[in-house]
Amino acid sequence: MKLILDTNVNRIYVQNLCMMFFHGEKFPENEENPAGIVEVRLKENKEGIECVCHFTYKGETVNKISFARYDECETPKRTAKIAIGKAVYSAGKELTGREIPWGILTGIRPSKVGAELLIKYSYEEALKILKERYLLSDEKAHLTLDVAQNETRILEKYDNNTCSLYISIPFCPTRCSYCSFISYATKKLFDLIPSYLKKLKQEIKEKASIIKQLNLKLVSVYIGGGTPTTLNDEQLRELLKTVDESIDTASLHEYTVECGRPDTVTKSKLDILKSFGVGRISVNPQTLNDEVLKKIGRNHTVNDFISAYKIAKESDLGNINTDLIAGLDGDSFESFKDTVDNIIKLDPDNITVHSFSVKKSARILEKGSEIYTQNGDYALKSVEYAYRSLIENGYMPYYMYRQKNTVSDLENVGYAKKNAFGIYNVLMMSDSHTVFSAGAGATTKLVRKNGDISDIYRIFSPKYPYEYLEDTKSNETEILNFFKK
Repeated sequence: MKLILDTNVNRIYVQNLCMMFFHGEKFPENEENPAGIVEVRLKENKEGIECVCHFTYKGETVNKISFARYDECETPKRTAKIAIGKAVYSAGKELTGREIPWGILTGIRPSKVGAELLIKYSYEEALKILKERYLLSDEKAHLTLDVAQNETRILEKYDNNTCSLYISIPFCPTRCSYCSFISYATKKLFDLIPSYLKKLKQEIKEKASIIKQLNLKLVSVYIGGGTPTTLNDEQLRELLKTVDESIDTASLHEYTVECGRPDTVTKSKLDILKSFGVGRISVNPQTLNDEVLKKIGRNHTVNDFISAYKIAKESDLGNINTDLIAGLDGDSFESFKDTVDNIIKLDPDNITVHSFSVKKSARILEKGSEIYTQNGDYALKSVEYAYRSLIENGYMPYYMYRQKNTVSDLENVGYAKKNAFGIYNVLMMSDSHTVFSAGAGATTKLVRKNGDISDIYRIFSPKYPYEYLEDTKSNETEILNFFKK
């Protein structure tokens, strides 16, 4: 798709708007014979900004004009964004016949916009702005504000002197067809685990030392991947012992270990987790449909999940999360509805509802570009059903993020019972909290606040385990220098 834009038009924003209607589209600078051409021009006067959009796709052309007044928005930049958004959205809607529930609100964190609105307006006023200015559906507008309120309540408890630690175990029993994480499931790579753990334990100690030097209070630890419980009992014990020796785990507000794959959950492993103070785990079915599980490459059955969940419940570790995915290849609304209903009956503390998103590294892309739009209608119904059912059963939405190329441009939402919110999930997504990381494919995010302004600096670990093992660089000086500024 070719974009023709005024110099002051945000190219990424227009791309994101187009991709809501045309998933998987590319935007090369010099594309010959593009399927679509989008031309966006702005005209400013003393009252506001007018946007003219000419949108052509496969021979059909739509022309739309939108005007945003300065008094409707906080800044000229946002005024222009509203004008552009409404013009492009209106054109895309007419070309495709599709109505996007998130309207013109793009970006990873819709709740950030909701939180900004709630500072200045009442809940009802903010709701009206989201629906009229940003074109959100009633459900998405409520979701945005409810998540914003719950996130704010959590973030208010943590100042700039707190931090978290993420530890990466990038190994899984098998690779799911939709997986975008740096996780591995071959014997050759499993052979790297002993060497990987040796280096990882050194880095955990280094990061713990840096946290102490900076006089920061560590409030949460999250061990993810991959699937950390891919490790055997001895390896898992060694890892947790290193964490225990490096930090004061008793003072943590939350200590999470992903046990995502039910086929890796055993009583002995959960006993080890409990002995080291882990208080939150995740056992993820994704779906309670055996045919779909097989199709997506999960090496477990629904009964395996039920057995693993029972073991987790009996272990009395504390907070249990289960992940579900709407829009999986081969699933249906009726099947997903049954999954939601049966998971609610199990009564977990947290239920995270993901929407199927296509990533460039996922194996499922072998099926071709049609994967971007498959199951869109059923996924939309599924996410709506999950939202209503979970709210009715006492679960509250407390964190949310969106991704590109998600079916029906949907979202990922964490729901939890009262007092069971996953703290790390909220802190990690915020722009006000430092997260140190250890392991392959992980990212350290440093945050230094100056009043209401946050300076954010990211350090990326080597992507693959073998690259991680070859890397000899320490980030200690780089981190300490950032906080000295």
